[in-house]
Amino acid sequence: MKRLNGYRMKLAVFGIVATIVLGGGNAKADFTFGEPVNMGQPVNSSAGDTIDCLSADGLEMYITSQRRCGRGNWEICVSKRATIADAWGTPTVLDPPVNIGQLDQCASISPDGLELYFMSNRGGGYGQADIWVARRPTINDAWDQSVNLGPLFNTSGYEGTPCISGDGLELYFDSDGLGGYGSGDIYVAKRSSVEDPWGEPVNLGPVVNNSAIECWSHISSDGLLLLFSEDLGPLHPGGFGKSDMWLTRRESIAAPWVAPVNLGSMVNGPSRDVGPKLSPDGSMLYFSSDRPGSEGIPYGDIYQAPIIPIVDLNGDGIVDAADMCIMVDYWGTDEPLCDIGPMPWGDGFVDVQDLIVLADHLFEEIPLAEPVE
Repeated sequence: MKRLNGYRMKLAVFGIVATIVLGGGNAKADFTFGEPVNMGQPVNSSAGDTIDCLSADGLEMYITSQRRCGRGNWEICVSKRATIADAWGTPTVLDPPVNIGQLDQCASISPDGLELYFMSNRGGGYGQADIWVARRPTINDAWDQSVNLGPLFNTSGYEGTPCISGDGLELYFDSDGLGGYGSGDIYVAKRSSVEDPWGEPVNLGPVVNNSAIECWSHISSDGLLLLFSEDLGPLHPGGFGKSDMWLTRRESIAAPWVAPVNLGSMVNGPSRDVGPKLSPDGSMLYFSSDRPGSEGIPYGDIYQAPIIPIVDLNGDGIVDAADMCIMVDYWGTDEPLCDIGPMPWGDGFVDVQDLIVLADHLFEEIPLAEPVE
């Protein structure tokens, strides 16, 4: 009965606040991470595994693995599940023309599931590693012949870790052959529609790139967060270990990226923590790490950590009517404190999306946590 009354109260408060006139603005909200958990088998193996991406529906996870080749070449695999509530199935290695026995890795699937971007050192390229794309007519068809993205993207150096945006109109990748600010920088190419060719890649500039090697870039499905790692070279100051994960934000798709911040000590440690990826709904962080307890040698395993919106708005340890009142006070504004939905980092508006998130946590006792600001 107590639970039913609480649910009724949620609905009542929801109905009152939802009648407020909505406003506009742009904002950034805080969130935190839960404890990282090794995904275990069958996703991980003893040979070394790294996370590549998730499909837009969250039912396919692409990974790069050495499981079939021992500790030789890397190959792209896919693990599937029937629903997001189900466990991941055993990864299967993609057939040619995606994997051809070379160094084939770091796949990113387009939101419609018809393009698969990846890096490879196969013959016919321009340098040490190039970016390629495989296409298919429908998601039920096999992948067609892989195509090199050409000299607009690829150089005599190293180009890798491509990531396509949730709208299919931006392609992020890293390169050490296009110039820049360090030994490896992040670039983005854009196109007007999914039928148009990619434009010339542009360096993200010194706000994001510096003397470190920026790589493993990943953009959130809403296009407002860009995560990346540093690896195999100079590190960003303020890190926790051999390689850390970072994020930069923008207020809208058209806005510039701001200075990156470290993802914090909950997910970054003294080990090599790299390749951050987000679930399409923004509820989970996936990454690769060689931290103690990893089975894959020497590259580590894939881990996951929940992304938790900060819903205790007044910091008193419980989500209740006081927090609802705070949200009402900032309704229709761009107040970061209350911008907690639909993604944990918000969308720039304090509105019904944020109220839904808050209502889902009503009457929960909230432990104190360090936010990612």
